[in-house]
Amino acid sequence: MQMVNKAIESLPYDRKPQSLYAPIQYVLSLGGKRLRPVLMLMAYNMYKEDVEHILMPAIAIETYHNFTLLHDDLMDRAEVRRGNPCVHVKWDDNTAILSGDNMLVLAFSRMIQCDDKYMPFVLRLFTETALEIDEGQQYDIDFETRSDVTEEEYIEMIRLKTSVLLACALKIGAILGGASEQDAATLYEFGEKLGLAFQLQDDYLDVYGDFKTFGKQIGGDIMCNKKTYMLINAQLLANEEQASELNAWLNMENPSREEKVAAVTRIYDEIGVPELVRNRINQYYQEAAQALSRISLPQERTEILWEFAQSMLNRRS
Repeated sequence: MQMVNKAIESLPYDRKPQSLYAPIQYVLSLGGKRLRPVLMLMAYNMYKEDVEHILMPAIAIETYHNFTLLHDDLMDRAEVRRGNPCVHVKWDDNTAILSGDNMLVLAFSRMIQCDDKYMPFVLRLFTETALEIDEGQQYDIDFETRSDVTEEEYIEMIRLKTSVLLACALKIGAILGGASEQDAATLYEFGEKLGLAFQLQDDYLDVYGDFKTFGKQIGGDIMCNKKTYMLINAQLLANEEQASELNAWLNMENPSREEKVAAVTRIYDEIGVPELVRNRINQYYQEAAQALSRISLPQERTEILWEFAQSMLNRRS
């Protein structure tokens, strides 16, 4: 991560107008976990040692990820990102739209700074991934006004919105490292399963996490009636009394945060939703492990990647 941060800090922004590029520098300077570029470098490093050779494509995927966050914050009217004002708050909506658009272009211009022989494969994958992420975002928006979202639809939405970029980062790293087509495809599968487990864990922690370790206020998804795996299953499995109480909280105007979060959490507990989520997280975790075990490399070459995946999910075995 240190290598990625240093590379991002050293990026030149000598084009004008500065008012277009200042928000981009600002967004990328806010830090974050840098999961996607680190995963790309790790996948590459399983096959080749000179990870510095693909720093620019790694930065490209982080630039793209932060572009999506910039526009997400604008659409959600969020005020804070990583403890700092969002771009549309610090500047204005038009600046957020235009600088975000420019970040998307910059992401592609940085991605093409790779070995020419791999560029067609990399660009096809990156372009397809960008399309899928937009599709996932639209599904997420559509779900806000639907009361009949199924578990399968939700899983597909988070696969598109979250998993495919992790998978893309891993596969591009593998491609640039000269991996076989089969290994590259298997690493993509690993990333997909890891991403699903990661997003479901994020949903779980939004309700059952500790504020100090989770890093944001608990119960945000409950307060905005977000269609999560937990809410969908609660609505599916609730008895008549539980369904009535849950719907009352979902339709209540200006409820007390403390009371609503406590009440909905209690309903989840009664129905057994936490165990359902933990079981599904564990399923994807095990599927990710199985995918990684099929990579045609000695175990010592894949161990670091698996340790990183475990740290993402706060797992140890």
